[in-house]
Amino acid sequence: MRKFDTKVQYLKYKVLREVARQAWNDTLLQNVFEIPKMIVPGKTPTMRCCVYKERAILQERVKIAMGGNKENPNIIEVIDIACDECPAAGYEVTDSCRGCLAHRCEDVCKRGAISFDHNHEAHIDKSKCVECGQCAKVCPYTAIVNRKRPCQNACKIKAISINKNDNAAIIDNSKCIQCGACVYQCPFGAIMDKSYILNVIDILKAGEKGKNYKTYAIVAPSISSQFKYAKLGQVVTGLKELGFHTVVEAALGADMVAEKESRELAEKGFLTSSCCPAFVKYVKSTFPEMVEHVSHNLSPMTTLAKYIKDTTENAKVVFIGPCTAKKAEAQLETVKPYVDAVLTFEELQALFDSRDIEITELEEDVLDNASYFGRIFARSGGLADAVAEGLKEQNIDFDLKACVCDGIEECRTALLKKSKNVLDANFIEGMACIGGCIGGAGCLTHGEKNKAEVDKYGREAMEKSIASAVSILK
Repeated sequence: MRKFDTKVQYLKYKVLREVARQAWNDTLLQNVFEIPKMIVPGKTPTMRCCVYKERAILQERVKIAMGGNKENPNIIEVIDIACDECPAAGYEVTDSCRGCLAHRCEDVCKRGAISFDHNHEAHIDKSKCVECGQCAKVCPYTAIVNRKRPCQNACKIKAISINKNDNAAIIDNSKCIQCGACVYQCPFGAIMDKSYILNVIDILKAGEKGKNYKTYAIVAPSISSQFKYAKLGQVVTGLKELGFHTVVEAALGADMVAEKESRELAEKGFLTSSCCPAFVKYVKSTFPEMVEHVSHNLSPMTTLAKYIKDTTENAKVVFIGPCTAKKAEAQLETVKPYVDAVLTFEELQALFDSRDIEITELEEDVLDNASYFGRIFARSGGLADAVAEGLKEQNIDFDLKACVCDGIEECRTALLKKSKNVLDANFIEGMACIGGCIGGAGCLTHGEKNKAEVDKYGREAMEKSIASAVSILK
């Protein structure tokens, strides 16, 4: 368990690893229905009521590891059969109810959902309750509580509801920003992000067979806080062992974006960032009037991928990072030509182990072609710092007033205030995940120390300015 935060992540990893191993060996189609038995070989269940249900759920995990439901455009999927252990959500009366005479809960309920038994204790009729929460507010004993499921608590944009028929979670695709917060927080692993690990294997296998192209791995700067059991240089070597021709930093793309975005900000006077695809989707779905203010720059991933495709004939590009929403970004028409596939750090670990690559035993390679400012894009506040540096380096006279939003709730507050002209800021840095990219759902580990690791990694950069990093490309 040294590689993961939770046992749910470990289970997901085992499925991905086995799917990948079978794909490398060209035996996936023959063994696709045997994979659950490979993971749970005996007759004793390890997590569920019986081994048969456990294997049925594992089979659904295998499907998502192979790309999931092609008819569902969302990267995030619910495994209904696995989503049955949470109690019914909503407002409930606890045993703290004293059966008081005031009955304020009854008086405030406009739906007539409160009744009392012979002991004068309150009960809530769920068929009438609309979960307004007024009863909980007026109860003098705080005896009425709102029991939300972990996935609903995790989803700050309220894209998750509960199916009244089978008690399973439902994702509203029109609201979902595919950040993956629900994926990481579900304690049963009943919500998963689709994997495109098979696409990556196909690309790498074709390269091994002499196809005339080079495969580039673009790694997110948050990689510095991952794979803590090994050294970053060993991870780079491991990627080349997998078949990647070249490994480059997405931080270099971040340097390119910072240089351009600082100029765009000075020209337009107000911008929101465009680096986080979950944030951009949130703006489009919830604050459409603010879309015109989203930076026209492509994200660091796409900016660098475009540069590679424009300057290298027959290149293939795979992005590797902490973000589930990047998988959705890669399917956008403006991005498809440049990014061939996206992997999370979880999936990269599965890839290493599917080929029995023990990265701790490898020599260290070098990953050093970006600046400090490009690398700190990985954490909240890094983009704003980089834009400030971009303005300074280009001698642009502009009074930057940045609003750094750490998590989608802070993004909502800032966008709402700006839409009402009550926010004194001319640049909104929007990060959907708490902490920034280092808090992404596809991370191996999540924690406060990750920010320090990113800053340390940034200080180790050979290029000390954005201009010097970008000059490498000119």
